[in-house]
Amino acid sequence: MKTLTIGNVELANRYILAPMAGVTDLPFRLLCREMGAGLLCMEMVSAKAVLYGNKNTESLLKIHPDEPPVSLQLFGSDPDIMSEIAKQMEERPFTFLDINMGCPVPKIVKNSEGSALMQNPRLVHEIVSKVAGAIQKPVTVKIRKGFDDDHVNAVEIAKIIEDAGGAAVAVHGRTREQYYSGKADWDIIRQVKEAVSIPVIGNGDVTDGKDAQRMFEETECDGVMIGRGAQGNPWIFQDLIHFEETGQEPKKRSAGEVREMMLRHAKLQMEYKGDYTAIREMRKHVAWYTTGFPNSARLRNEINHAESYEELETLLNERL
Repeated sequence: MKTLTIGNVELANRYILAPMAGVTDLPFRLLCREMGAGLLCMEMVSAKAVLYGNKNTESLLKIHPDEPPVSLQLFGSDPDIMSEIAKQMEERPFTFLDINMGCPVPKIVKNSEGSALMQNPRLVHEIVSKVAGAIQKPVTVKIRKGFDDDHVNAVEIAKIIEDAGGAAVAVHGRTREQYYSGKADWDIIRQVKEAVSIPVIGNGDVTDGKDAQRMFEETECDGVMIGRGAQGNPWIFQDLIHFEETGQEPKKRSAGEVREMMLRHAKLQMEYKGDYTAIREMRKHVAWYTTGFPNSARLRNEINHAESYEELETLLNERL
């Protein structure tokens, strides 16, 4: 099993759970850790929200003792606020501090945050250099191919990140304007890899072991980041490791295995978020877990009316 070293930290393997708002919360990260993920990335957190003591933000910052290595991701556009918050939070048990320069959501971009930063190379350098200079932990950055097809500048931005003290860069092979549509451009990941000496992590369109190995071969990237491929499929990390070791894809999970994982996921959600929130948040996860199963559309509709763990369990037992 090949490993990946970022800064002074060696990961057990090269497979990384991508940061996804509303998905990579603590319960889901624990499941992915159990399945072998080499690194877990938390949901992105607003530096300004931390600065102003937003109540909802604190729950996003919780880290379980079993999680590390884990990456805490900040977003913002003010270098002074970003570096100050990084310094304030350094005692928390995260392993890496990641800066989000890839989020395509309009309300984030409108504030010149997320992927909007790729339009301002000078600000990118200032943010990364100030944050990296403020803390001892490795600072990484997640970027995209570019803002749009007329401004493909991932190579330029990656060089700036390296020069400013970034320890690694993750590259999603789509522009901001693409969001998550179309095909990810792996060639831009290869170009970034050729241009910098820090580790480069590829992201986009990896859903199984064959995809991951093909990305390694085509881009020579150092690690593979899994986003939507992990939704409803925390097993993917176990599968990627298995494929790297054996060259074989695993057998398809049975309905019983999927049901047990969903119920475990629901119990973890309840433990950390309370019954009311947990059951409602499980609705989207159930939709992902059950994609492709017979009568899954009917099940998803019924799950949307479930109000308790008992109702959820009964439905899953009856329908799967």
